[in-house]
Amino acid sequence: MTTTPPPYSPPPPAQWAAPGMPAKRPPIVWDIVVTIVLLVLLGILTFFVSLFGFFLVMASDPCGAVTQCNTELIGLGVLVAVSLPWVVLIAAAVVAIVLLVKRRIAFWVPLAASPLVIASWFVGAWIAAAGVPTG
Repeated sequence: MTTTPPPYSPPPPAQWAAPGMPAKRPPIVWDIVVTIVLLVLLGILTFFVSLFGFFLVMASDPCGAVTQCNTELIGLGVLVAVSLPWVVLIAAAVVAIVLLVKRRIAFWVPLAASPLVIASWFVGAWIAAAGVPTG
């Protein structure tokens, strides 16, 4: 008498994960809410810092026939002060979203990015001021 082996059946989905792999972390609701609120506030800060970047055009006020200024350097400073805060905001949003997807704490990302947004304006102001001769 020969017995036939039972047909193969795959293991249930709970056993598909490799042994020793940790279970998926539950979402951290408070962190998601706080991160979103802080990213919105960072967006508002970025808007105002970028808006103040346009005022760096006034660095060319002392320029005239007597005082020669490097208008390309002033223009570059304005461009940096207007656009670099947005680059920092986008980078912070991407990092925060990646951390949230991985279910890690992410509220610190907008907090760490806010001084960088403000510092980016100062970088642009420094570049614009380099185009105006002192003396």
